[in-house]
Amino acid sequence: AEASSPPAEITILDINASMLDVARARAKERALSDRIRTAEAHAERLPLESGSFDAATSAFGLRNVPDLPAALREAHRVLRPGSRLAVLEFSHVDVAGLHRLYDLYSFKIIPELGRAVVGEAEPYRYLVESIRRFPNQERFAAMLRTAGFERVTYRNLSGGIVAIHSGWKL
Repeated sequence: AEASSPPAEITILDINASMLDVARARAKERALSDRIRTAEAHAERLPLESGSFDAATSAFGLRNVPDLPAALREAHRVLRPGSRLAVLEFSHVDVAGLHRLYDLYSFKIIPELGRAVVGEAEPYRYLVESIRRFPNQERFAAMLRTAGFERVTYRNLSGGIVAIHSGWKL
């Protein structure tokens, strides 16, 4: 919102009301409340008009959506022709040897850090398991195409630990 020119109007959607409270507080702190609106919603059933957005983004949220194909269809539905979807999500390591280190870190160290910092390991085990269940880069790209997106690409970051996926509604 701060970097957009001309000033963008932004809609933040989340299923979690507490996360939306955080978003509203941050918007207020940055004097952006007049350009940012929020709505509590399921990604699979967006309370938005078809063809009403110039762009859509998701960062580390889609892996928690129960019906990923429906969420991607909804993202496609609300975008205008010529608009883009960008998704930042944990993905699958594509560097030989790194996957063993990453598995060790993910399954052994992350839960123990969670236990040490917040007193619970289980939520951090869930985090790791949700990352592993998310489709790999090629499967997710295919899901984007099936939902109607074109010119689908992805770019791996940190050896594939994270990937940026992109698709256009043409």
